[in-house]
Amino acid sequence: MQRKLSVSKYASIKQLIYSKLTTALSIYINYKTIKCTKNKNIPLSQDRKKRKIIYISGIALRLEKSEKYSAMEIASGIVSHISANYDKDFTIQVTSPGWIHLEVTHPFLATWLQSLAQRGWEDEKDEEVGENITYSSSLFAVQYTHARCCSLLRLAVNEGLMKQRKSNLDDCNYTKQRLLSSIVSPNSIPWLNSDEKLRFNHPASYLLINELVRVVDRLEDPNLDDSVNWEKAALDLSRVFETFWCQCQIFGEVKTASPELAQARIGLVLATQSVLKFLLEEKLGVFALCEV
Repeated sequence: MQRKLSVSKYASIKQLIYSKLTTALSIYINYKTIKCTKNKNIPLSQDRKKRKIIYISGIALRLEKSEKYSAMEIASGIVSHISANYDKDFTIQVTSPGWIHLEVTHPFLATWLQSLAQRGWEDEKDEEVGENITYSSSLFAVQYTHARCCSLLRLAVNEGLMKQRKSNLDDCNYTKQRLLSSIVSPNSIPWLNSDEKLRFNHPASYLLINELVRVVDRLEDPNLDDSVNWEKAALDLSRVFETFWCQCQIFGEVKTASPELAQARIGLVLATQSVLKFLLEEKLGVFALCEV
């Protein structure tokens, strides 16, 4: 059974880490007033590791300039607090001259992915969306990818990997426009194997997870909204998903030999579809096609 983490409060993993760093700083510095404790002033970036989700912060190096402690001492104090309270969420280490590396654990990622897949980004306005949102030739590649996701999810229902509510299933518009909200199982996607590791075995799966984390981080950062090229973000996610889809089989032999892996992969499709829909309709103002 997956644990309940603080993912529900912060869809963005980066924002969650910001909050933990801020708390740890307050405790370590004995509640002194430090300007750097504000989210926008804490240096934090996602590393580009292919199979890991790692964030790196140089906050200790910044504080060293104004405090009487060394960067290594400050970093060690911050890490000590976070490790004591969130040891199952992050694996943390300090590297010279004072960098803090926070790696997100697989159980935490599983809970984050489940939360993303379950909640989606839908605002239940599908019936009205056609009146206000236009089509776009320049973003057709993204719209096509979204439609591909919807098609795969419908196939997953037909193949028994997921189930839909029985009501209104004969209504074509219902099954296409209410796809996310009508999927009721698996309630908890089997993201983890018996060793509490994500069961994905192909690099393309981890590339997709990395991209999903990166996009959601940007979506939830109020300081970035005006500076983000959302069209590029949507296209990048679309390309990464296409690589995943081409290299990671879901149906056929995989579904027969490893149904849990097939469900986990369709879970990534569900998460990608929800994020793409939000990008298209909320950030780019174009219709998220359900079929092409």
